[in-house]
Amino acid sequence: MARPPRRSGNLPAETTSFIGRRRELAEVRKKLTEARLVSLIGPGGVGKTRLAIRMAAGLGRGFPGGAWLVELAEVHDPAGVGDAVMAALDLRDQAATDPLAHLQSYLRDKKLLLVVDNCEHLLAAAARLLTEVMRAAPGVRVIATSREPLAVPGEHVVPVPPLDLTSAPAPLARVRQNEAVMLFTERAAAGSGSFELTAANQAAVVKLCRRLDGLPLAIELAAVRTRVLTAEQILDRLTDRFGLLTGGGHAALPRHQTLRTTIDWSHDLLAAGEQTLLRRLCVFAGRFALDDIESVCTCDEVPAARALEVLSSLVDKSLVMKEDAGNLAWYRLHETMREYARLKLRAAGEEEAVERRCAEYYERRCRRSAAEARYRLAEWLEWLDLEIDNVRSVLRRLLTRDDFSGAAALSYSLGYYWITRATSEGVRWLDELLASGGGDPPARAQAYFMRGFLAVLQSDPVTARPALVRAVTAAREARLLSLESQSLSLASIAANMAGDHSSARRLGDDAQAVATGLDDPPATLMFLQSRALNGLSDGDLDTVSSASTEGARISRETGDLYSLDMMLMNLGSAALIAGHLDESKPLLAEALRIAHRIDDRVGQYCLLDALGCHAAGSGRARLAARLLGAAETVRTGAGASVLPFLAPLLARAEESATAALGAPGFTAEFEAGKLLSRGAAIGLALGEPAHVAATASGEAGTAPLGKREAEVARLVADGLSNKQIGTRLFISEHTVDSHVRSILNKLGFNSRTQIAAWMASSEQ
Repeated sequence: MARPPRRSGNLPAETTSFIGRRRELAEVRKKLTEARLVSLIGPGGVGKTRLAIRMAAGLGRGFPGGAWLVELAEVHDPAGVGDAVMAALDLRDQAATDPLAHLQSYLRDKKLLLVVDNCEHLLAAAARLLTEVMRAAPGVRVIATSREPLAVPGEHVVPVPPLDLTSAPAPLARVRQNEAVMLFTERAAAGSGSFELTAANQAAVVKLCRRLDGLPLAIELAAVRTRVLTAEQILDRLTDRFGLLTGGGHAALPRHQTLRTTIDWSHDLLAAGEQTLLRRLCVFAGRFALDDIESVCTCDEVPAARALEVLSSLVDKSLVMKEDAGNLAWYRLHETMREYARLKLRAAGEEEAVERRCAEYYERRCRRSAAEARYRLAEWLEWLDLEIDNVRSVLRRLLTRDDFSGAAALSYSLGYYWITRATSEGVRWLDELLASGGGDPPARAQAYFMRGFLAVLQSDPVTARPALVRAVTAAREARLLSLESQSLSLASIAANMAGDHSSARRLGDDAQAVATGLDDPPATLMFLQSRALNGLSDGDLDTVSSASTEGARISRETGDLYSLDMMLMNLGSAALIAGHLDESKPLLAEALRIAHRIDDRVGQYCLLDALGCHAAGSGRARLAARLLGAAETVRTGAGASVLPFLAPLLARAEESATAALGAPGFTAEFEAGKLLSRGAAIGLALGEPAHVAATASGEAGTAPLGKREAEVARLVADGLSNKQIGTRLFISEHTVDSHVRSILNKLGFNSRTQIAAWMASSEQ
């Protein structure tokens, strides 16, 4: 079974537990057997996400390709819908194709379930993409959540009502089984640590749930107040608030007004500093960390020294959601809360100032880190993976305001993200930027250089060559000698790709001449890489070896992981081509470890292929076939094509392995390799059979986990937070966090969602 990848974030707070919904679950299950797309429709706060994920958890076992969650709440550009789906499926857009074409190709023969959450603000784009995906991939089913239908052919709409409400009076045991009351009781107990539904308070709780129309988000906001108020007090205060809106009578309000009034009530109970921070948090397009808040949202009322205290209070009141990623706590707003906070920010007259402060913060941070990124690449990519929605929002703001220089500088600073994560997305941003024709020479030089770089990565010399010519011209005008030399080196590679070997040599000589005397590692490394790649293309292995050896030395000294990865791959490939198997293996293995660490999928597929060729040449035909199959899966997931210098090696390896195993045997092993997860494939290539046994081909099981870890994993799969798990197992929240990190490390996962899917597959 395919494992869900790390997504843009964990599930929203209202999905941390699931209450009831048996009727809706049954209806969705029935509808999904009749239609390929079921849309769960309802207002914000009604629990659509909760229901969709619960549904997917049950149905996912029936799909060989698993169930995958696509979160659109933090996507604000219609062009980003395809990128969000690709990210959810753990694909990369490192080919010269648009996301839709990549998705159609990848999903064509897959049988899987997509949950596309929060479509309402991107209806047209989501509808268009899902229509085309389902047309190309008959095995794909979709559950979408939205405030209105997508209006696509064959869509079945399921309105999501509020939670069931109990009729009073009723026995306490029956009241405890009511969906709305169960949610209130659970959230109140989590918030206060001592709340219990009793005969004395059951009438107030029932009336409160009815007053809140059974809306999950409204119930949760009220329930957390049991830390300082009784259920009766909460009911009295909310009744007074609703009475003001209905002239003191008992007239019913529309449900959206009920939710808005509940949020208003909760907001009005906040201290002034809490109100200020809450409304300012809406400027973040995605998740945010404490450092971000301290830099963007603080003021005299909430100084940086008090930011954590005020933020913690908002988390405790369920107004802000907390999640863990990497070694840091991250935060986000529920989409309904974000909309509310935006209204408050606008009403306070702070919108423009806080947005400008947010944009300047991310511009400053990205530009400052750009020069250092290549020397601490793994950490920088980890940070940007989490912040990319915020950075995209800033980039869009700059383009909207025709700030060419600012947008060019920011796009250039994101270079290694485009290179290793989102090549085609980077191309789209840069093409839009360059179409304006503005900017000073430094800005043009950076933009054209990066555009040419990405075109080279996409094996597109037709686009790369003119872009790099312009980059050289602008860099000379701006006297950016390092960028001029790097542009010339890339232009040499592009010329060689196009078969223009004389131009390639001339451009390489020009690059070397500019770099000489600069003492600039980036310029030197780009020149050495051009010599090595051109040498591989021309069959000049001596040049490959000398250039890559020097490049590897400089890369190690400076801590440039990406360049070291490339240089080791060059050296290992040259040794492999020359038949020096013992020499090639450690070089390729070290390169693969680096590619895995920085999650460079193109590097991973090339190295899996190369190590498959090594296995074939070493007489290990079965291993060779599996690695070649795994490499094909990684390559297609990245949308990449086979590099020319690898093609002859692959042909010989396949011929050798087929001769040893027979055609049916080779095909069986190749197909088994295609089913390996990337982590399992890399473990196999590096000789780590224990890891492979735990993860290959969907043979999940719980064997790799200790007894306590398995208990924690099951509760994670049930949707419990670390605090709830700690309460259930009588251990501290810190201990739970340690167990969760251990589970993630052992299984090679990056998110709690992956743990949940893994547990579901192990229990089949």
